[in-house]
Amino acid sequence: MSLITAAVLLGVIYAGSTMVTPLYPLYQRSFGLSELTVTLIYATYVTGNLVALFAFGRVSDQAGRRAVSLIVLAVAIVSALAFLFAVHPVMLFLGRALSGLAIGVGAASATAWIAELYAADDKASASRLAAAVNLAGLAVGVLIAGLLAQFAPWPLRLPFIVYLAVLVVTAASTALACETVESPTHSTAQLSLKPRVGVPRDLRFAFVAPAVTAFATFALLGFYAALLPNLLAGSMRIHSPALSGAVVAELFLAGALTVIATPMLAARTAMSAGLWFLPPSLAILLWAQIDGSLAWLLAATALCGVASAWGFRGSLQEINRIAPQDKRAELLSAYLLCCYTGNSVPAVGVALLASAVGHLWANVVFAVFCAALACVALAVGARVARRSA
Repeated sequence: MSLITAAVLLGVIYAGSTMVTPLYPLYQRSFGLSELTVTLIYATYVTGNLVALFAFGRVSDQAGRRAVSLIVLAVAIVSALAFLFAVHPVMLFLGRALSGLAIGVGAASATAWIAELYAADDKASASRLAAAVNLAGLAVGVLIAGLLAQFAPWPLRLPFIVYLAVLVVTAASTALACETVESPTHSTAQLSLKPRVGVPRDLRFAFVAPAVTAFATFALLGFYAALLPNLLAGSMRIHSPALSGAVVAELFLAGALTVIATPMLAARTAMSAGLWFLPPSLAILLWAQIDGSLAWLLAATALCGVASAWGFRGSLQEINRIAPQDKRAELLSAYLLCCYTGNSVPAVGVALLASAVGHLWANVVFAVFCAALACVALAVGARVARRSA
């Protein structure tokens, strides 16, 4: 039962990340925001992620999974309240930053909790469960928010009222789950908040392929989460929170199903497959924008979901495979840094470029950039494989 609780906790935390995606055009009209400002609100999420990574990344190892998870849920509740009562754009920035902090700490804690509660000795199965729940939570959050914004009253309020209720129920079940950290500390003075981020010298070359894969994969996810509603409105003249939420949900559902359906793929094979799928999925996405075709957009989204799932799962497992036990935290933190920057920096770059050259050419530059990263990761990965052989 505790395993189910930890899995639900992870999914619920991640659901809060994408809930705002279909609401961005509504906030844009309500507060008179520019497209760049909306993208910056999205990217503020990464500020919270980085604070979590550098200051609180290892806190659940010391204070316990349950106690930290309850604090994380409290922060998520404050974030939802900031969106619920937002009367100024500053509250949107605050809500996103707190959401990033909650997810950054909560994801690390819940993922470790799942691994410790998993009955099997094969931790790869626990990693696949965590990845599938992660993607499913992202899908459900954006889908429900889009549907409520489209078909229910109070489009900028009701999604967060529902989410607050879910958070309270999740907190109640989390409080009853069993603790897996032996002798957790109850004193803040005994907590070590010193960041541990780094790549050992002898692993730097092997680190390049999964790190670049993670950056490119999360750049694609960030593009969808931050910019898809404006792509639909600008290129296809579709102003529908429900549809934009459904398209982004398709991306994450395709990813979750891919993780579940391909457990036999080795880490390096999954990572390479994700990289090979990335350029054609971006090409179809560009064609959907040029043609103004929703059908092509749905096809591109499904392919992007498959590529992202393989890229994320494969690169994460590869990092876990090459990491020595005494350096695992440092290496994983460096990997997450690549994920977080990939999730935000390219999306902001696309928004800045779009204001100068238009959305289509900005997206072309983004696609070429991601395809080039995929080629670099494939080349380095192939060389690492030859060295290993």
